[in-house]
Amino acid sequence: MDGTGRWRDNVFVERLWRSVKYEEVDLNPCAPVPEARAGIRRHLGFYNIFRPHSALGGRTPDQIYFDQSLLAAA
Repeated sequence: MDGTGRWRDNVFVERLWRSVKYEEVDLNPCAPVPEARAGIRRHLGFYNIFRPHSALGGRTPDQIYFDQSLLAAA
């Protein structure tokens, strides 16, 4: 399967939400909905901008996504 619905897409999404659950939701379980949404939004910003990922060679997703040398090579 090459298009929409690939099994690998689901793996990445499940890993992301597992991280959100363990690092944000489980630590603030009784927050009201607006506070929970704000906390998840903050965590996703941290996850993408500041948190290094071992699978990305210690780089952040934003560093990979916005790397101009990779865009020029494509």
